Amino acid sequence: MQLHLIRHPRPAIEPGICYGQSDIGLAESAVEVATRLKPLLPDAYTVHASPLLRARLLAEALGTPTLDERLKEIHFGDWEGRSFESIGSAIDDWAADPLGFRAPGGESAHEMSARVLHWLSALQLSAPTEPVVVVAHGGPLRAIAGHLLGLPPERWLGLDFGCGQVTRLDVEGWGVVLRWFNR
Repeated sequence: MQLHLIRHPRPAIEPGICYGQSDIGLAESAVEVATRLKPLLPDAYTVHASPLLRARLLAEALGTPTLDERLKEIHFGDWEGRSFESIGSAIDDWAADPLGFRAPGGESAHEMSARVLHWLSALQLSAPTEPVVVVAHGGPLRAIAGHLLGLPPERWLGLDFGCGQVTRLDVEGWGVVLRWFNR
């Protein structure tokens, strides 16, 4: 399976704001980003996407997406929409345990990864015959790529998916090849 992982375009939000599953728009045109990315994609493909606006708009500019809640970004609960500065020293608790920490009313990176990998397992069981394009968020894309590449979860944070960029993985019966990252 040829898998193209695309992080949504830059969101329309001030720097330093925790936004996770907040449904915010884009700071750049989804159509322009799609036009720039299409030469990197195969002629035919299926599109799967997070239903959050910032991913959905790009997915719709690329084709007719299948939207799935499991591809949403991590839920930061009570932190959503707040500045990191206002969150204060609780950020230190997150930094001490980035995979297990859960913001009040939110979910942990482990929990987010579990739902994303449940989606990936279902995709693989469906044995898609066409290449697959996934338009989602940094967290879910890290979980997909990190898992497929056999990295331990604590190393997934090092996979820094750029906004409006595409990464290609070829998933074979014998393993996974990272063809390119952040184009």
